[in-house]
Amino acid sequence: MGTVRVLCWRSLAMLFVLLGMIGVVVPGMPTVVFLLLAAWAGSHGWPQLERWLLQHPRHGGHIRQWREHGAIPRRAKCAASTMMLISIALISLSSAPDYVKIGVPLLLCGVLLWMWRRPEPIE
Repeated sequence: MGTVRVLCWRSLAMLFVLLGMIGVVVPGMPTVVFLLLAAWAGSHGWPQLERWLLQHPRHGGHIRQWREHGAIPRRAKCAASTMMLISIALISLSSAPDYVKIGVPLLLCGVLLWMWRRPEPIE
């Protein structure tokens, strides 16, 4: 049973790493968010991967700042805000049902409020 549990955590961690790698090359898709999730999953079943992510030269600092302070860099907040606003505009121009045109922007506005209330990293 323990082996299956570890395998599930490792599979989930690898899925998040893969999505993070895709986010490096696909505009609008986040990278660090998926690496945060990969580190979280790794902490449950793959400590070597978690350690590697925490020590990563480019993304490790963001992961540590999130874990220690719940901090999100201003640049990431601006990028996420821009992508959410573009999403809201596209949804409003689409033929989506009214409940989607209302519900998704409300949800995204809630996420924006939460995100901008998070502290920014201590340099």
